[in-house]
Amino acid sequence: MLFPVAVMDAMPPWAWAAFFAFIIAMLALDLGVLQRDSHVVGMKEALAWCMVWGVLAFAFAGLVWRWRGAELGQQFVAAYLIELCLSVDNVFVFILVFAFFRVDPRYQHRVLFWGIIGAVLMRAAFILVGVGVIQRFHWVLYLFGLFLVYTGVKMALPKPDEEIHPDRNIAVRMFRRFFPVAALPEAGTFFVRENGRRMATPLFVVLLVIETTDLVFALDSLPAVLAITKDGFVALTSNIFAILGLRSLYFALNGVMQLFRYLKVGLAVILVFIGVKMLIVHWVEITTATSLGVIGGVLSMSVLLSVLIKEPSSRA
Repeated sequence: MLFPVAVMDAMPPWAWAAFFAFIIAMLALDLGVLQRDSHVVGMKEALAWCMVWGVLAFAFAGLVWRWRGAELGQQFVAAYLIELCLSVDNVFVFILVFAFFRVDPRYQHRVLFWGIIGAVLMRAAFILVGVGVIQRFHWVLYLFGLFLVYTGVKMALPKPDEEIHPDRNIAVRMFRRFFPVAALPEAGTFFVRENGRRMATPLFVVLLVIETTDLVFALDSLPAVLAITKDGFVALTSNIFAILGLRSLYFALNGVMQLFRYLKVGLAVILVFIGVKMLIVHWVEITTATSLGVIGGVLSMSVLLSVLIKEPSSRA
């Protein structure tokens, strides 16, 4: 049996159908009703949507807790928080990409909306296959553990200011080679017709960059989530809830990212902790409640230190 099919069989079809129907309804409400007219998303609106997605995620966690037990409920919360933390790196990349391509703030929500649709589909495929692989080949856990420890250590090491070069993105270069790109402003559309010829707009190129960079982030996300839970339903739903809140997180954090400079260090500590947990699982079992406590404690400390300790330059 194919891995994804085996994982899907772990839950009744109506549960999957109900979840995805709810997600589709929320996305339709977001883009089709609330975002019908392109506009600049302000801080107040972004924070309101962050709260909406956060409340929905924890309400769903309560549903999982009541329906399938405390252990899976805790796993959902831990996996959701991990993915939400990893999303901060996505936000940083979004800021740089939009600045590089000079994307009109009115159209950024539209790009992120379709970018996150693609991210949901990619994560769904990765997680369903990943859960199936772990169920079949348990030793893969140790590879994931080593990868997470390596990623965490690398993230914590000091390095020069990071830069990204969207114009060097291999997917963008290949796309430009085989499909014409219009030089005119995009006016919020991904494709236009010029002189009877269908052409992509610069906005579609931005979407392509967003999608391909998320593919890289997914490689970090998959081992981290599967370190928390081996349940395909919990892994996928927690991941999707975190991703769907990513657009609001971007608009809420854009402009204040520098205030959370210790958040990346905290995330590095969490990744190393999860990686070690996977490596010692055969000898020492760390409960989900303990993992949740470590994740929450490290995150809280990272935010607190970011607020209390100012950058040296700010004292001048």
